[in-house]
Amino acid sequence: MKLRDAILKEHSKDQCSKIVTYISNHQQRFDELARLFLHDEYCVAQRAAWPLSYCVAAHPHLVKKHLKKIILNLKKPGIHNAVKRNTMRLLQDIDIPQRIQGDVLDICFTYVADPKEAVAVKAFSLAILSRFTQQYPEIIPEIKLLIDDQLPHQTAAFASRAKKLLKEMKEKSTKPQIARTK
Repeated sequence: MKLRDAILKEHSKDQCSKIVTYISNHQQRFDELARLFLHDEYCVAQRAAWPLSYCVAAHPHLVKKHLKKIILNLKKPGIHNAVKRNTMRLLQDIDIPQRIQGDVLDICFTYVADPKEAVAVKAFSLAILSRFTQQYPEIIPEIKLLIDDQLPHQTAAFASRAKKLLKEMKEKSTKPQIARTK
């Protein structure tokens, strides 16, 4: 399969599934998809985003060597919404190395705070932030403020994800802490 041709052939769930099946657990094929996603023309990058996120969901280890570049890609101005949405989708389900956690946190907070950002991007960003609250409970007050600020102006999908996150954070904060002894 010529991956670039397959990406451009059509943009459908069926075609996405064919690409994901072709890539399967093959690092070299995934590397080619990542290269197209990061370095090809706008349309190719946009269409490669969907199968990329599904490949990572099925085989998270494939993305490890590309993760830093994928995060940096989110900082480019004018990237397509599909690129942002699918990148955030894949980030919600993988272990994010500590060396790039600061960048990911910054991006998530930026997306949730941006009133013009797409709801799906915001929802995936909230899911990622939720995972980070386990490791960094000090971000909880900032997340709560952000959600309170956004909630009146958002869709039902955002409100549902935000309320679920607030409930999880409340449960975490009310659980008794076990004192450590030396």
